[in-house]
Amino acid sequence: MSGAVGIMAGWSGVAAIAAAAFFAVPVAAFAVDCKQEQAVYVDRDGAYELRFAPLNSPSAAASNQFKVSALKTSVVMEGYVMPSEDPVRAIGILMFNCPEGDATGADLDACTVWQGAVYGMNVKGEVDNLQPEGAAAAEKIVLPGLGPAIRESSAWGEGKASVAPWDVLTFKECAT
Repeated sequence: MSGAVGIMAGWSGVAAIAAAAFFAVPVAAFAVDCKQEQAVYVDRDGAYELRFAPLNSPSAAASNQFKVSALKTSVVMEGYVMPSEDPVRAIGILMFNCPEGDATGADLDACTVWQGAVYGMNVKGEVDNLQPEGAAAAEKIVLPGLGPAIRESSAWGEGKASVAPWDVLTFKECAT
């Protein structure tokens, strides 16, 4: 009889620990509970943060806007995601220190850090185009070639970014 009581007591302890772990996770820690325009992501090394923000314009050509910060530096890059056709893709552009106002094509080329497809990944690991704001946030964001592009850009160097990010960023939190 005492063995059964010991097993039951042990089981209650395990159940209590599991319940505590489950309920200790904040609700905002789940991407599905967050809208894409409020989602914040980090790279695997904790060197970069990608933070989406609302466009605040129903007529904007972009479907999302975001900033990528090289943490522990003053580097903040501005990005936009736009839909494209044939094939349908979410195409992103990331810029650093672009001139204000009217800019030439050469000016924009000089300040463009990265350009390419932007993919969202759900908790099952399924990859799709990044959804526009208003949709549930992706669990992970994939920006192919981001690390090498930053290393070759004006955002790289002494006093700037010095660690190249991984191309996959994981949901961190939902900004309010």
